[in-house]
Amino acid sequence: MMTIDDTYVPLKDAPKFLPTRPHFATVFRWATKGVRGVTLETLIVGGQRFTTERAIQQFLAALNGRPVESRSDRAKQLSETEKELDAELGE
Repeated sequence: MMTIDDTYVPLKDAPKFLPTRPHFATVFRWATKGVRGVTLETLIVGGQRFTTERAIQQFLAALNGRPVESRSDRAKQLSETEKELDAELGE
């Protein structure tokens, strides 16, 4: 779900956030029709369609059957791993 804190990206710029840089028509189809039952979340403001980096990540994760990991989750995981390594090294 998009929140007010998300950075909104015009849908025409969304391919820049994807590794293979798909054509805009492909991204538009993902947003309007979806792929295998998964649709890219968008928001229409003033006739222009927007998405977020988080929505793109969630879309790709859902297509690949993986949970979405937020930056804060990743940072927490790295911190815990560093603590474990420090404990093993006796620091």
